[in-house]
Amino acid sequence: MAQNVLGTELVPCSLDPLTGFYRDGCCNSGGEDVGLHAVCVVTTSDFLEFSRSVGNDLSTPMPEYGFPGLVPGDQWCLCAARWVEAFDAGRAPKVVLEATHALVLEWAGIDDLRTHEA
Repeated sequence: MAQNVLGTELVPCSLDPLTGFYRDGCCNSGGEDVGLHAVCVVTTSDFLEFSRSVGNDLSTPMPEYGFPGLVPGDQWCLCAARWVEAFDAGRAPKVVLEATHALVLEWAGIDDLRTHEA
């Protein structure tokens, strides 16, 4: 079983909206997930605006990809690099540590993640 950043078993991030690279509700990752969709975040309007401003519109539904569009308060498996980018800009969303894959520690420090714990 996959581990989270706390070293315990990875728990689901969200089933509604259904998230994860594999659309299994968990922030699991594998070799085909080049974006490392492994950070379980709680979206905010500030973060969604930031993400849109840097070319990743997460608010607009894209039914052809099974993507409902996100609203503030949704939990979502975000790419590690996008979370770090938002963190560096001072606009990172909160993180659900228990649902964030341990691989994220290759991108972000546990202390930074903890300061944004949901």
